[in-house]
Amino acid sequence: MSRDVSDRFRQAVYAQETDEVPICLLTVTHEDLEEPIYISSDPTTRLSDEPLVYGTESRGEQYIFLPFQFTIPDDKSDSAPRVQLTMENIDRTLVALLRSFSTPPSVKMEVILASDPDLVEITVPVLQMADATFDDHTISSTTVADQLINEPHPAGQFTPGSFPGLF
Repeated sequence: MSRDVSDRFRQAVYAQETDEVPICLLTVTHEDLEEPIYISSDPTTRLSDEPLVYGTESRGEQYIFLPFQFTIPDDKSDSAPRVQLTMENIDRTLVALLRSFSTPPSVKMEVILASDPDLVEITVPVLQMADATFDDHTISSTTVADQLINEPHPAGQFTPGSFPGLF
């Protein structure tokens, strides 16, 4: 599957050297959250002085900088998209928050360029956090597409034993 991206993004990706900075934005939502959590992979600008917070502003939202690494999912048709996220465990409140959820939170992933933060170059469909592991330094999580969309349809078969009225 091809992705429609801007020429600027394509040139930055293929260039040996570039001034363009690709930024990954995460939007974490859950029914127990009052508002989504916005996370940026880059300290693009200073968002506030007290407390000192860096992040990225895109489309009117402020994404707080939290160092993390990720893999962009491939476009294979035989498996659900998977993204592996690994972020710094610099604040224990994130671990407590993740442990408090009874159902998996949803994660929306977008890639932008720092030179044009309002233009989303790549959007990964909303993924569900499948698992999360914690240690003293990192939080690792695997996010996957909703498993319901990968179920075969129809789930059952019309056989004489299951549907005798049809035969």
